[in-house]
Amino acid sequence: MPYSGDVTSGGPPAVRELDRLIITKLSVGPMDNNAYLLRCRSTGEQLLIDAANEAPRLLELIGEDGLRTVVTTHQHMDHWVGLAEVVARTGARALVHADDAAGLPIETQTLVDGDTVPVGDCTLEVIHIKGHTPGSVALLYRDPEGTPHLFTGDSLFPGGVGNTDQDPERFATLIDDVEQKLFDRLPDETWFYPGHGRDSTLGAERPQLPEWRARGW
Repeated sequence: MPYSGDVTSGGPPAVRELDRLIITKLSVGPMDNNAYLLRCRSTGEQLLIDAANEAPRLLELIGEDGLRTVVTTHQHMDHWVGLAEVVARTGARALVHADDAAGLPIETQTLVDGDTVPVGDCTLEVIHIKGHTPGSVALLYRDPEGTPHLFTGDSLFPGGVGNTDQDPERFATLIDDVEQKLFDRLPDETWFYPGHGRDSTLGAERPQLPEWRARGW
């Protein structure tokens, strides 16, 4: 079945098979958070983006091959409810941007803009996106055989940027970072995977940037 990215809380995962990486998307918890399990095809190593909720379901998804790393995209609680249990059960290292580390329930290793995180023979680039939280990150996989794949947390969704609590300064910071660090650097075919809801491409959202900036959210 072709990958659509459509998942519902309690429902089955959606699986996207790239040449070197397998991406599995699962919706968990009462806020329909997306968790993404990435698996390197050549080594079998796995990385989880946002142990958001329902740790038993996440552990079932991870399976017997184990988990090397968990990256938390930002400090909001709905993105780390399952983190402590997943780390305790798998021994995975937990990563988060330094500016959001204090908001997590366990000790973590910290990330900064420009860091790289391995998934076996594949690599994720860390992009620091300020505004939704001080230490939000997006994670970029540049597929050597295809289009870029971008995991945006709650910084970018189809139809707009993340919530900034109607704070004009936070919104300006977020929209600037999203435009300059994502849209200005990456091609239209870049597929992005947000922290909630459906996926999109940068090309589909790019024409709306002036509207988002004008409306202020």
